[in-house]
Amino acid sequence: MLDQEFQRIGRRLRDEGLVGGTFGNISVRDGNMLEITQTGCYLDEPGTPVRIAMIGNAPPQASSEYRVHRAVYLETPHRAIVHAHPVHAVAASILYDEIVPIDSEGSLLCPRIPVVEGAPGTAELARAVSEALRLRNLVLVRGHGTFAGGANLDEACLYTSLAEHACRVLLLVEAHRRG
Repeated sequence: MLDQEFQRIGRRLRDEGLVGGTFGNISVRDGNMLEITQTGCYLDEPGTPVRIAMIGNAPPQASSEYRVHRAVYLETPHRAIVHAHPVHAVAASILYDEIVPIDSEGSLLCPRIPVVEGAPGTAELARAVSEALRLRNLVLVRGHGTFAGGANLDEACLYTSLAEHACRVLLLVEAHRRG
């Protein structure tokens, strides 16, 4: 059942152009455990999720970002996480220290998107992302992508889509103003 849910969300992310190749991962919390996509998998064909404890070692087949997912679950109320690499959001994260959406949906649902620093898969990134997601559903990692949390995978996916839309609008308007 969870295999199908991960595949459904992975396909949505792919279809919306929010992930490419094996970039990104998704997870859900299940009590004192979390289920996360395998390392190096395509999200539209993720295979069987890897079940890991909230504390302790993770098996090598777990996504390399398991530390971030684990920290978010330990520090926030989020029950699901989507990590993606939307092109416009990644570009905006390189240009700005925070994203202030100018489109109506972005302004309403996420009026400020922080941009944090940290190398992929590290404890430093886990701390930065979990701290940012304590009070919101969305954060950008400079040059790396989005982490979105929610009550379920659909909500986390929606925030991922929102980030890409808001960043695309922002970059198009900025380019027009300069052009």
